Amino acid sequence: MTQKRFMYQGNTGHWEVVIGLEVHAQVTSQAKLFARASTKFGSEPNANVGLLDAGLPGMLPVINQECIAQAVKTGLGFGGQINLYSQFDRKNYFYPDLPLGYQITQHYHPIVGEGALPIEFEDGRQKEVRIERLHLETDAGKSIHDQHPEKTYVDLNRAGVALMEIVTKPDMHSAEEAALFFTKLRNLVRYLGTCDGNMEQGSMRADVNVSVNRPGEDWGTRCEVKNLNSIRFMTQAIHFEAARQIEVLENGGEIIQETRLFDPNKGETRPMRSKEDAQDYRYLPDPDLPPLRLDDVFVEEIRKTLPELPHDKKARFVADFGLPSYDAEVLTQSRDIADYYEAGLEALPSWKGKGSDTKPAKILANWAISELFALLNKEDLTISESKVSAKSLAELVELILSGTISGKIAKDVFPIMWAEGKSADQIVEEKGLKQVSDTGAIEAEVEKIMAQHADKVQEYRAGKEKLFGFFVGQVMKAMAGKANPGVVNQVIQDKLKG
Repeated sequence: MTQKRFMYQGNTGHWEVVIGLEVHAQVTSQAKLFARASTKFGSEPNANVGLLDAGLPGMLPVINQECIAQAVKTGLGFGGQINLYSQFDRKNYFYPDLPLGYQITQHYHPIVGEGALPIEFEDGRQKEVRIERLHLETDAGKSIHDQHPEKTYVDLNRAGVALMEIVTKPDMHSAEEAALFFTKLRNLVRYLGTCDGNMEQGSMRADVNVSVNRPGEDWGTRCEVKNLNSIRFMTQAIHFEAARQIEVLENGGEIIQETRLFDPNKGETRPMRSKEDAQDYRYLPDPDLPPLRLDDVFVEEIRKTLPELPHDKKARFVADFGLPSYDAEVLTQSRDIADYYEAGLEALPSWKGKGSDTKPAKILANWAISELFALLNKEDLTISESKVSAKSLAELVELILSGTISGKIAKDVFPIMWAEGKSADQIVEEKGLKQVSDTGAIEAEVEKIMAQHADKVQEYRAGKEKLFGFFVGQVMKAMAGKANPGVVNQVIQDKLKG
């Protein structure tokens, strides 16, 4: 599908923005990449430090095979080329939170080569964002500046933790595209179980490379905005940085290649340091680590463990359940949500499976996306912490589908289910909420309302058809909202015909 290029409007005309991401995703593993120290989050400072992490002389790295498998699994997830030969290098730089004086990374020979992920826009357009590489590297520790007025403390718990750096091609041209790609990648690694995607804890963050140019001209000089730990901040940083560069160029200035930081309080980026090149880091193959050699059997065994991937699951939800693309996207944003929905569908008697009436699947989706998600968000709970099980939600939806209660009554029942842990059947029975579908009872009420409003009956029959809603409302009010709306509509229609 032809792609639209998002244009920024400057004072002197249009500009195009070019964006590439470098995503750092912490590998899900119990131990670090080259040491046996724990990766547990939230431990006391310096509680999870191996001898290698502390930079003690003579300590040698021993590779964690689980981290290798997780990297390969991620690469397979986005269709990347798995390199059977890769190599670890030393990236030399000096920070207090990096006792070794270098980071172990894969600069020259990454474990995963080119792949891609598709993104989809709200208007249905699709685009493929190419991924250049995935390489493994170690994280640094953390410098803490706010614990003492004159001292900086160092916590090495994160030092040596395995990271997957996933580098895209400069294929994105708006903050929206970058946010969609990052969200898609985050969902993927969560499905695969290779990273928990927790941005608040630093498990996943992004560096954003931004440049601007006139449409049709060569790309401009890029600046890198480091360590963005929320999608909202990423979006704000891209908008600000693009506008900043455009302003500089339109005023006759020059963009300097540099690394910048985003200040979320001000919504601005600021210079951090001039951008380094490869020679500044003095990369060299790590003499303590031989080249990493995999075989096809190892890769194929990992391939067999891949779950149904998010885009495949979404396509199945659309094809098999008849869901709109938006609903399928929301319900497949995580494996837990998708599993919850499918468990509910399995428990729904009205659902007869693929190829049958899709109304039950759609109504269940509506309830999950609206009512259920609203309460989860309100109480900051995950789907696995839901106070209403998938089976219980299906029971409520079945009461609507069977005509036992109306959708309006169900919205009163659901919060009680959530708060008290009771079943929908139990609440409906205790509170006498069953819907009246008895035609005789409804006919009697309709006739009564028509007799009370004979003038409006005449107006309706004279052509004022909007009054139909008035009669429906009066009957529903008289029957305390318990009348079956479908039966009410049909009876009123018949009676008003005269």
